[in-house]
Formats: sequence, C-alpha cells, structure tokens
Amino acid sequence: MDYQTIKLDVRDDIGVLTLSRPDVMNALDTQMRAEITHAVRLCEREARVLVMTGEGRAFCSGQDLGDRANAANIDLERTLRDEYVPMLRAIFECSIPTIAAVNGAAAGAGANLALAADVVIATESAVFLQAFARIGLIPDAGGTYWLPRQMGAARAMGAALFAEPIPAKQAAEWGMIWEAVPDREFEKHWKARAKKLATGPTLTYGKIKEAIRGSFDNSLDEQLTLEARLQGACGQTRDFKEGVLAFLEKRPAEYEGR
Repeated sequence: MDYQTIKLDVRDDIGVLTLSRPDVMNALDTQMRAEITHAVRLCEREARVLVMTGEGRAFCSGQDLGDRANAANIDLERTLRDEYVPMLRAIFECSIPTIAAVNGAAAGAGANLALAADVVIATESAVFLQAFARIGLIPDAGGTYWLPRQMGAARAMGAALFAEPIPAKQAAEWGMIWEAVPDREFEKHWKARAKKLATGPTLTYGKIKEAIRGSFDNSLDEQLTLEARLQGACGQTRDFKEGVLAFLEKRPAEYEGR
C-alpha cells in the first residue's frame, strides 16, 4: 500500500508506524484508519515489535470531524463498526508486542488508539483526554473497555464524565499507561524499550498477552489450566532452550523469536 496518512519504517525487527497528518494533529479519517490496519498486519509478519507514534506536536487528536456542515451527519455506528473495529482488533490481536509512544496530546479516539497497545510510553508533557462528553458522545474506539480495566471503574467514570485532561505522569500513577518519560529522554527511551522487545522471545510475548487478557474472563481453575497449556507451548520453543543455556552459561541470551 502507498501510504498517504502514515509513515512506516521497518528495520532491525522494529516496525515504527507514525501517524502523519500533523496539520490536523493526526486526526483519524477513513484513509488513516485503513492504512493503520494494513500497516499493523504487515508489521506482524515482518517485525518483532510494533511502535505507534505521532508526527508533530500531537499523538492523535481523535476522529476527524471534517467541516462543520458535515460533522453532525457522520454515521458514527457505521464508522465504528466498519472502520474502527478492524483497526482496533488488528492492534489488540497483534501477535507481537505493541508500544504506543505518545509524543503529545492524545484525545478522544486518539487516546483510546494508544490504549489499545500493550504498553503506553508517554512524554511527560503529553495529556490524555476522553473528550467525547464535550460533544454529547460516549467514549468509543474501545474506551469503555480499556479505561476501567487499566485504571479502575471510579477513575474511568470520572475521566468520561468530566472530560478533563489527564497529564501523562498522573496517567502513569493511576495505571492508565506504563510510564511517563521526560521530554528530552523520550525518543531515546522508547527506542531502547522497542529494541529490548525486538530481541526478546517473541512467541513467549504472544503467550503472555494471551494469558493476561484471558484472566479477566476465567475462574482460577480455568486460568491455571490456561497457564499450563501456554507454558507447555513455551517450553517447546528454541528460545526457552536458549534462555536456559544462557542462564547456566552466565551469558546474555540470543533469542531468535522462535
């Protein structure tokens, strides 16, 4: 695909997907959603970690409402069903680790796009805003799913009802994101995080994701059974054997992702 609204760079097993509509703070339109979906699926085949970030001063300002005359006539149900769902499922179900490197404001669907990633690393100057109630809407793009799971029902409710910006450091303290990093260290930091995952046991990372996400719907016995099954699969990988040998030989492991 010849991308027009994003940039994609895949090298050294790291795929970096950059939202690239800086003139509108990387607002999501139909084409961008399709391109993100395509790029995520491509990275799943060609990389061992995926990083999503934004160009310019924002990560993503959310849904592109377009001009004022057409904004109120958007078929939101169709847009969510046909355009957001495939994009969010591609990210959530991605078998490799995903990182949202939030370089600036993440608002509305843009905030929830970031929260769909496995790990969110934000610059300290970034803010997260569930802006939906300001225009008479509920949080969408997975917001009502991610928020209560990541920061609890009380804080999720307040974030949705009051629609106030949440600074990145507060988001990290609340468990909404993984970490907030000083601006001057941000790019170097997320690149180091991505490199660590790109050289790790990739198949195991996929099993970790499956186990943690499955726990929300499982009883203890069901979760213990799931752990046993997934651990059995991990135990058959080359990376497990390499990890054990490296431990015994007191050297860094050289994982192949297989």
